[in-house]
Amino acid sequence: MLNDIEKLKKEIHKVVIGQEKLVNSLLIGLFSNGHILVEGVPGLAKTTAINTLAKTLGLDFKRTQFTPDLLPSDILGAEIYNQKSSEFKLKKGPIFTNLLLADEINRAPAKVQSALLEVMQEKQVTLGDETIKLEPPFLVLATQNPLEQEGVYPLPEAQLDRFMMKVVVGYNTEAEELQILERFTSSRKISVDEVINRDQITKIKSEIEKIHLDDQIKEYIVKLVFATRYPEKFGLENLKKYVYSGGSPRATIDLTKVSKAKAYLNGKNFVSPTDIASVIYEVLRHRIVLTYEAESDGFTSDKLIENILQTVNIP
Repeated sequence: MLNDIEKLKKEIHKVVIGQEKLVNSLLIGLFSNGHILVEGVPGLAKTTAINTLAKTLGLDFKRTQFTPDLLPSDILGAEIYNQKSSEFKLKKGPIFTNLLLADEINRAPAKVQSALLEVMQEKQVTLGDETIKLEPPFLVLATQNPLEQEGVYPLPEAQLDRFMMKVVVGYNTEAEELQILERFTSSRKISVDEVINRDQITKIKSEIEKIHLDDQIKEYIVKLVFATRYPEKFGLENLKKYVYSGGSPRATIDLTKVSKAKAYLNGKNFVSPTDIASVIYEVLRHRIVLTYEAESDGFTSDKLIENILQTVNIP
């Protein structure tokens, strides 16, 4: 199956130049049944990446632009009254897909965000008296622009915790941007083929669940998450003033899931500290709530994680 995943990545990179971290995170989210929050300025291939992934997997893809006037029914769907038949007809919203891009999620009011996040958790939608289960796999990629501060509704901590990973997407390198420009000026049309089907996705998920997790590695994961809550217990007394709250038990579970998926993608049948270190920022950065003092001192959640990795003993 690893050969198929490498083929999958190669097929995606026919269209998506660079953005390796984003592509890997999408695969990890898909194979770990998690959802991803992406922070980055517009134009960094977020839509292209998830759309291309859907094509290479033979899955359905939909994109919804979140705006201040959006209603929950615009996402979920609604019962529409048909005057001719005098009956209510179910009209499904864009949530009924496999891969959903929720573009600029922080531009929609809280009730819309809440409706989406509830479906992300429950994997089902209730419309009227009918509850409809979503067809697996189901992955939400939600984006937010870090530069926009006006007209936005920041996601509360409890909602952020529902996202398995938060990926910060940066600009491409000069060489990559040159490739993008050359492709843009070329008349050659690029198409991608389906590489992995639904049955293979299920098989990969099953193989990831079997990845070995040593007891010492389990303890290491728990200590890393505990250190985000109580840094003073791990020799980081000077950072206690910066932490309002740390990762929840869900963070511990998600760090385990993501580490197992990362180990699998690295061709291993066990999780090592290296696998954990390579994904810990994405899993924990959005779950740590910092104090106002941290903000004024320019101290970030990534800096806290960096200090924790350097302090907690590696098994």
